Amino acid sequence: MSSPAGAAGAGAPNVAELAARGRAEKLRIFLLSLPGVLIIGVIIFVPVAWLFGLSFLEMGGGLSLVHYERLMHPSYYLTFQTTFELSFLVTAICVLLGYPYAYVMVQATGIWRSLLLVAVLFPFWTSLLVRTYAWLVLLQRRGLINNWLVGSGIVDEPIRLVHNFTGTAIGMVHIMMPFMVLPLYASMRSMDRNLLLAASNLGASPAKAFWQVFVPLTLPGLFAGVILVFVLCLGFYVTPAVLGGGRVMMWSMQIERSIAVYADWGAASALGVILLVVTLAILAAMTRIFGMQQLTGNR
Repeated sequence: MSSPAGAAGAGAPNVAELAARGRAEKLRIFLLSLPGVLIIGVIIFVPVAWLFGLSFLEMGGGLSLVHYERLMHPSYYLTFQTTFELSFLVTAICVLLGYPYAYVMVQATGIWRSLLLVAVLFPFWTSLLVRTYAWLVLLQRRGLINNWLVGSGIVDEPIRLVHNFTGTAIGMVHIMMPFMVLPLYASMRSMDRNLLLAASNLGASPAKAFWQVFVPLTLPGLFAGVILVFVLCLGFYVTPAVLGGGRVMMWSMQIERSIAVYADWGAASALGVILLVVTLAILAAMTRIFGMQQLTGNR
């Protein structure tokens, strides 16, 4: 006579059956998501493939590398250098300003946290073009900032704050700051506060608990914000065009000029392909250096 335990074991699914059920579940999920994946793939890869093909076509229609050879000109190199210098600078400033701001948001309570959150979200309720021209009014030679500096006696004459690298960086930092603060805030809010209490109970000072516990646990949000801000800066057009005044030439402005002025889609496509390749290379390097687990928050 078999024991109850033996009967229960005979009726339970074995390892092979569980594995088969898992494979069947994965297959059903894959088939359900396949139409959406195909649509997204077509939307993303077909335009990229089209631009990639155009970059090898001359104006007459023949295959050529003339568009890529033209990129060796020093003017394109300076534009490329300006684009990445500005992107790195804006990203670094956003990290330095956004991390403390997100930390204060998490520590605040009640109405103060709501006010700080509204201050971050408020720019999204205003047109990008309006915000850019607002900075133009503030930073110009007879703008509010220069009038205040001269009136206060801090400077003797107005400072050049617009139509240069400085004004462009200021405007872009303001535009990009929410994209840094929001991922950081989400990462900080989801962190288990008991870990900080445990560190304190083990003898860690507040500063040591912050740097050795709090900061490492918020790295996924930080890296997400860095990637968002940096990639958006590389392709930014409106703010550099307005606040730069034509003196700060970004890669995106070169693409626009190739199409609007010269009607050369091949040259514009080559510029876009180079920017895409370099951006993907930088993201791949960041993933390799910091690790995909930190970038995605997986443990």
